[in-house]
Amino acid sequence: MNNLPPAIFIMGPTASGKTALACKMYDKFPCEIISVDSALVYKELNIGSAKPSPEELSQYPHHLIDIRDPSEPYSAMDFRYDALKLMDEITQRGKVPILVGGTMMYFKFLLEGAAKLPVADEAIRLKIDEDAKLNGWPAIHAQLAQVDPDSAARLSPNDPQRVQRALEVYLISGKTLTQHWAEQEIAPFPYKVVQFALCPKERKTLHERIEKRFHDMLEQGFIEEVKALQDRGDLDASLPAIRAVGYRQVWEYLNGELSYDEMVFKGVVATRQLAKRQITWLRSWSDLHWLDSEAENLAHSALKIVESEAIVVA
Repeated sequence: MNNLPPAIFIMGPTASGKTALACKMYDKFPCEIISVDSALVYKELNIGSAKPSPEELSQYPHHLIDIRDPSEPYSAMDFRYDALKLMDEITQRGKVPILVGGTMMYFKFLLEGAAKLPVADEAIRLKIDEDAKLNGWPAIHAQLAQVDPDSAARLSPNDPQRVQRALEVYLISGKTLTQHWAEQEIAPFPYKVVQFALCPKERKTLHERIEKRFHDMLEQGFIEEVKALQDRGDLDASLPAIRAVGYRQVWEYLNGELSYDEMVFKGVVATRQLAKRQITWLRSWSDLHWLDSEAENLAHSALKIVESEAIVVA
């Protein structure tokens, strides 16, 4: 391990202040930031994804932001390939890669590798979507539990994208995700990594921050942003970009499926559910340093841990 190049992970639920901590580290030692966020990869998803502003990105450049059109899906396997390539380039420049974000599946694939899975089958995916519209995603989750209980136990019924993919893989190949992973050997992660989990001590604090941020996004023009996406004419609600938390609810509001108040309520609830899933992921994670995102000496504490792990000297 001591011979491996260093890296830093900053993980945590949405609205916990991960990007701010990464930027403070950027000020302290030679590093480069890689975004680990399944919404920030998309161009035109700015307000609802809480994307750093052009001014912030000018001061604190982030890799893997604005690299895909919303019409183009971006997978965890895509992320692993891109992130490992970038990490190697950053290391060769004599800097430390800092990976920051809340897409836990990306972090998991990066650390553990990605099994080669069947390519998407649009006909099967459409059939699952139609069944979900008719019977609801809990019914699809129950269907998954019958054929792939391991994946069903790991995935929430409120995570339609991953539930759909797990069921799709089984219907295409006749094998579960667990079977696909078991049949393939994955190379070990080639970095010595210090991993941080950033979260307020009180769940109430996080909920308040989530609700405030959602209302702030609406004031900043979130609805107009989604309307512009609809007006393109080449996007629909089945795409991963439009399924992103917040975007899905505003999309449904613009389609007349939700009232304004229903959209706000469901958007906040969906974001809280996302945060809950992120925290659940992290509680099962090994080798984590938990940090209180409300602590006044947050950056100092994180840097002390980085120094103690012999990653950098601040």
